[in-house]
Amino acid sequence: MTLNSTQINHPLRIPLAAEVHSRPSLRLKSPEMLTHVAVFARSDGKIAGDNAETQLAILANFCQYFGVASPGRDAKYFFHDFGQFRLKWECHTEFATYSFVENYAGSLQTFSTSGISGADAFENNPLRHVPQQWLADLNGKVMVAAHVALLGAQVYGRADMQAMHGLFDGALLVGSEVISRGEVWTDFLIKADGFGRFVVKDFGFLEQQAGRTVQRILEIETYRMMALLGLPQAQAAVPVLNAIEAELASLTSDMVLRSGADGLCALSDTDAEQDVLRQIIGLAARLEKLALENSYRFSASKAYFSLVKARIEELRETRIEGIPTIAEFMDRRLAPAMQTCESIVHRQEALAARIAHTNDLLRTRVGIVQEQQNRGILQSLNSRAAQQLRLQQAVEGLSVAAISYYLAGLVFYVGKGLKAIGVMINPELITGLLIPVIAVGVWLNLRRMHKKLK
Repeated sequence: MTLNSTQINHPLRIPLAAEVHSRPSLRLKSPEMLTHVAVFARSDGKIAGDNAETQLAILANFCQYFGVASPGRDAKYFFHDFGQFRLKWECHTEFATYSFVENYAGSLQTFSTSGISGADAFENNPLRHVPQQWLADLNGKVMVAAHVALLGAQVYGRADMQAMHGLFDGALLVGSEVISRGEVWTDFLIKADGFGRFVVKDFGFLEQQAGRTVQRILEIETYRMMALLGLPQAQAAVPVLNAIEAELASLTSDMVLRSGADGLCALSDTDAEQDVLRQIIGLAARLEKLALENSYRFSASKAYFSLVKARIEELRETRIEGIPTIAEFMDRRLAPAMQTCESIVHRQEALAARIAHTNDLLRTRVGIVQEQQNRGILQSLNSRAAQQLRLQQAVEGLSVAAISYYLAGLVFYVGKGLKAIGVMINPELITGLLIPVIAVGVWLNLRRMHKKLK
């Protein structure tokens, strides 16, 4: 039984299994010359939602110059041997990389000639085969551009710093021995031709080690530049955060000044407190807007920086006496920039927490003032209720007297009627004797009615 049927496999099994093989390193054998270009489709430092479509269009335009079929719309990786050079193309979330490779065996004398300058040594690169119009169309999109010379042991010896200073125009060098079988040299500077320069010495790389080493070097350079995209936004966020902090401090001071001896504002200041509350909500909205604008870029910079550190660890560097390693260079130059971005993130979070805390305090104060107002209203209602009760009691007393008076009058008229028909009674005496009984009866009936109504 086989598992090739689409009915048996999960729909994502094949794509996920192929993902780990989607970006293989180039197979390189010294001497080789590489030119690496990273194309970033957006110039504002924000995420490009149509990055894949844009990058595929750029690649299709390149292939059209050579009459080569471009990859499909879902392609993330492309490799083709154009004869004079080989091209490896990779599409990432925000950018795409072009690695042009040319065998350099016929031009080794450029590096081995005594006194040759760095510009001359790297001038004979694969880009001379690339259409200049295509390069011109990349205006404003190139984020990384670097030449890499992969040289064998026959060109330079180990730790030949004098020759390296000549190749890099006497600049401050960064270099190290990598995986115990080669060396990497650079200065991480953009030269007059717009390219950075790297020299990778091959002192016996095993199979695919040369390609993986060059790929790590290029990824370090690419991810380093992509990580630094967060620095301008961090610097731009500083004055905005300063302004928000100053306004929050001013509002907090006003709150303190308006507080009474017991720490609460006067009842007449409720409207002012509501105005301060609206201002604090405005500060929170501005801070939230800033955080949303920066969150993706800062998160991406953090991820790129993690990749840079991971690729440096994979090089397994060994120090060359007197030369800083790539790891040391990044710790001194790249790490502070990333710490700046991280500090802005923490500052935004801390400021948001302070605004929320101030907002809670102000809402609490406004709530206490409203409770005081409600307490005054309730006390006024209680006073009115007591007055109404006393008035009601007075009315009830008058009601007892009035009802008793009318009932006594009825009794008196009944007595007079009985006397008129010959009954020997004294109406005045009977009425006088029954008045207390009538009054007590009326009062008891009113009490009974009150109990039923409760």
